[in-house]
Amino acid sequence: MKNLPEGLWPVMITAFKSDNTLDLDGVRKITDMYLNAGASGMFANCLSSEMFQLTREERLELTKTVVDHCKDKVPVVATGSFYQQGNQNAEFIKEIYDLGVEAVILITSVLVEPEESDDILKRRLEEIMAKTGNIPLGLYECPVPYKRVISPDMMKWLAETGRFWYHKDTTCDAGVIKRKLDKIKGSQFQLYNADTPSALESLRDGAKGISPISGNFYPELYGHFLKLFYEKKNDELELLNTHLTAMDRITHDFYPWSAKLFLEKRGMDICTNTRIPMSKLTVKDKNIQDALHKLFQHIMVEFGIESSL
Repeated sequence: MKNLPEGLWPVMITAFKSDNTLDLDGVRKITDMYLNAGASGMFANCLSSEMFQLTREERLELTKTVVDHCKDKVPVVATGSFYQQGNQNAEFIKEIYDLGVEAVILITSVLVEPEESDDILKRRLEEIMAKTGNIPLGLYECPVPYKRVISPDMMKWLAETGRFWYHKDTTCDAGVIKRKLDKIKGSQFQLYNADTPSALESLRDGAKGISPISGNFYPELYGHFLKLFYEKKNDELELLNTHLTAMDRITHDFYPWSAKLFLEKRGMDICTNTRIPMSKLTVKDKNIQDALHKLFQHIMVEFGIESSL
């Protein structure tokens, strides 16, 4: 097995038309933005993609569009588990994999109920592995329907199976992430941190990359952040990390609609529709979003970063 590349792996948002059908041209525009910002891979059909609001056919169509657009550029991973039953998951995992993804992602909180033990989770993962041949797999600690965080010991077991390549971590605790990284060191199982405030520390501890939702607002800043990290330009890196950490909390409000609004403000020609019901922005909310955009523009100038749009 080969290792997935290090760097920025956006959790992709989905463009919809005004009638709320898939806008595949819009998806390609968004994909190009990530690519131009220096993304190393794509996580398609994820929570940010509104995967739970998509039909089975739409999940496949969306994933195929991203895979085809990224061909010979960067690898793609995509979610393939929407059931607890192994047979149902195995069928869809094979369909997703046949589209050309590098690994198929399993949602931890879909496979087991909150009160069920790690032993039950292991049994369900073993059932999936037994029914899917040698298809590379990954895990996502998705916060919906609830957040099921994987323990360091479970990470070790997953690495030892030889089947898992990708882990999107939402622990948001640098100390716990380090313990996870220690358990998988030297394996093909790679951790990509979703949390901006702990991103830098986790990279220094051995995380393979980052996968933050704020990358859907300004992927260029994260691309530059990683460039500074790899080039060991620590003074600039610490300053940009401070900016990103302070900005991160705002991006979680009204998400993923807020990301589409932000991209529209930046000049991207996409509809801001979302299938997830959202409350309207208050005057205060609008002012905060406007301030975020102004700060983004200032940072782009301050660091000499070019737009990826």
